[in-house]
Amino acid sequence: MNRESLMRKRLGFAAVVALLALLLAPVPATARTDAGPPVTVPALTDWTAETGSYAYGSRTRLVAESAAERRIAGTLADDLRSAGHRRITVVRGGARPGDIVINIRPSRSALGTEGYELHAGTSLSITGATETGAFYGTRTLLQLLAQGDRIPAGRTVDVPRYKERGVGVCACYIHISLPWLENLVREMAYNKLNQLLVELKVKSDAHPEANTWGYYTKDEIRQLVALGDKYHVEIIPEINSPGHIDPWIENRPDLQLTDSDGDKQPSRLDITRQAAFDYYTSLMDEYAQVFTAKSWHMGADEYMLGSDFAKYPQILNYAREKYGSDATPQDAFVDFVNRVHDYAASKGVGLRIWNDGLTGANTVPVKTDTTVEHWLNVAVKPSALIAQGYAVMNSAYSLYLIRGGFHSDTESLYDQSWDPRSFEGEKLASSKGVTGAKISLWPDNGRGETENEVAVRLWPALRHVAQATWGDPHPDATYAKFVARGTAVGHAPGWRDLTRVPVADGTYTFGRSFTASVQRTADGYVNLRSASGCLAISGGKLTLNVPLQPGVEATWDTCDATNTLQRWEPEPVAGGYRLVNAITRMALTVTDDGRIVQYPPDQRTPAVWHLS
Repeated sequence: MNRESLMRKRLGFAAVVALLALLLAPVPATARTDAGPPVTVPALTDWTAETGSYAYGSRTRLVAESAAERRIAGTLADDLRSAGHRRITVVRGGARPGDIVINIRPSRSALGTEGYELHAGTSLSITGATETGAFYGTRTLLQLLAQGDRIPAGRTVDVPRYKERGVGVCACYIHISLPWLENLVREMAYNKLNQLLVELKVKSDAHPEANTWGYYTKDEIRQLVALGDKYHVEIIPEINSPGHIDPWIENRPDLQLTDSDGDKQPSRLDITRQAAFDYYTSLMDEYAQVFTAKSWHMGADEYMLGSDFAKYPQILNYAREKYGSDATPQDAFVDFVNRVHDYAASKGVGLRIWNDGLTGANTVPVKTDTTVEHWLNVAVKPSALIAQGYAVMNSAYSLYLIRGGFHSDTESLYDQSWDPRSFEGEKLASSKGVTGAKISLWPDNGRGETENEVAVRLWPALRHVAQATWGDPHPDATYAKFVARGTAVGHAPGWRDLTRVPVADGTYTFGRSFTASVQRTADGYVNLRSASGCLAISGGKLTLNVPLQPGVEATWDTCDATNTLQRWEPEPVAGGYRLVNAITRMALTVTDDGRIVQYPPDQRTPAVWHLS
């Protein structure tokens, strides 16, 4: 008797059909045929498979008792709804099959401050020693549910290898839209990144002369920081100093460093003047009104970029007066860093700086509780900084995405099994003293790419650094498989597709101003074409190749598909649309004499065009 006949005899034909259907059913997307861990980013390195699966369904509830547990449950409920999993109820009391249970157990100290345990069975439980740990467990759950409502039964204990896992964004000259930054925060949390450095300008009440374009209002920053707090992403502010400070002092020549020829240097702060220090710390005080982070980044990079201390003899004189005849100009620089350190410390905030200013030419050391972010290979290596007692973060240039320029080669880094011990110029044998790593977005050629184009390169790099800082830097045999892992988990709940254009291609009359053909661009903006050319922002003084001055007139230039300054975002508002330039991020307004010019929306009310 063959096997099929025997099965029919023992079980009956209907039972055999049911059994064969079960055996031949496709394996769920979240389960591997070898009973390996479900697919997540970062990958799970500790997974014990069990029999059966957890099923998320219409009767699923969120069970949470304490206030902290209910906060985590509330955020998860919001995200489940955003991800299309319907509204879910948060309850107290015992769990029943299908429920999700949130536990915060401080006694589980082995989980650390960010680790968690997830157990999937008839119900699913997430346990952290802290609120943050439990939160990260919910990110794993969301990634699993993005692949289907059934999760293979099993248990994982998931703890990060590095405490700092981040992204740095310079919105310091070229404005980046708030929705784009909000997308970034959500994606970071979804992939368990916890630190966002933002070098940007907050509109100043104390120093209105500094409010040239590129700033964010305090309400905008409060909104961003609140999102970061909700998603356990610490948003650390930076005002670069004493170099690269021209966005702040271009209208303050009294604070600019003067060279030996008598020329003012608008990108360099005069560190020998008390007024310069007072100005800088007053900006720190204003930022403290909107940022909640316990770190402050002062930059401190490239102070003498394109010059040298010999052009500024007053700096050496200052150093010798303060530290003696053997002092160097570098000591004056370190003195400024240490004074900012002490001011931040008096407010309960730690200081962070870039590494390239620490050349070894100083006799005065930087305070050792300063975190050094290493991005450039200079004389003082990471190993030496760690030996001197500094905490060092890997912000390697190989992890940079420069707008319109160099892009991190994520595939090559993945194939090399890159991890945070691999600095520019040195690879460490141990991770001791290394806080973690981050990728950095810099706008060196501001018009080279739109922010939507930057995002295309960003998401794979973001997932890679998340993987390399949380767990095994090479969880899949090939980079293609690692990319597929990211595709499987998708984007974070609440992520917005900013490439959707709300206006169909066609010819429209924009109120009484002009008639133009609207044509969608590949990166999710539009060109506006008329018989006179394409609407563009092209005049005024250029900063990083971009006309950033308020009041610059929009003109009809020769159409050029590669010219990003000819791309516009039609922003729906009551009564019609605003037009926001894809690069300058300023909205168009119409002057009394009929000219169309760009302005920040809080300086001039943007024009609203009815399209017909």
